[in-house]
Amino acid sequence: MEKDSYKTIIKASEETLFKDRNSKFFGYVFPVLNEDDVKESIDLLKKKHHSARHFCYAYQIGVEQIKFRANDDGEPNNSAGMPIYGQIQSFEVTNILIVSVRYFGGTKLGVGGLINAYKTSAQISLEASEIIEKTIDIFFQLNFQYDLMNKVMRIVKEKNLTIVSQKLELDCEYVISIRKKNAQAIFDIFDNLYKVDVKTMS
Repeated sequence: MEKDSYKTIIKASEETLFKDRNSKFFGYVFPVLNEDDVKESIDLLKKKHHSARHFCYAYQIGVEQIKFRANDDGEPNNSAGMPIYGQIQSFEVTNILIVSVRYFGGTKLGVGGLINAYKTSAQISLEASEIIEKTIDIFFQLNFQYDLMNKVMRIVKEKNLTIVSQKLELDCEYVISIRKKNAQAIFDIFDNLYKVDVKTMS
């Protein structure tokens, strides 16, 4: 069965701290919808931690088409960004950015130590976040004459549909949102209703 929900966060997490041999890893999780959001969040942390050496991060954006990136920011290859991204996958979250800000403590951790530290930093940050489940919704536009208003509204109420916007002028235009798995069935109901024009919005 096709998935029609996903897990994400709606607000940034509290700062978390993981220490290993005097190195400090400050962890943050942000909700992001595009690369501008990612850049904004990282810039914010660079102002806050202006003396930190490494701002390692990973993000994943999208629900059906996934876009992700992992960045080691000067740490050895794949020792930071990918372990962070691994936690995004393990918690099955999306539209999310995790940043781990490292202050070097004078002792080298080695690649294994770094992988563990960044993974743990990401994990405790996600555990400190409020993860919610959202449904993937499809939007339909309905156009109909006033005399069909009652019929349309009856279906909206019966099927518990959400009206996102409405324009009531000479005729009526509703935009409704429907959970993806129910979308085809709802489309068919409106499509079979005489004189109601229904179309999917991209």
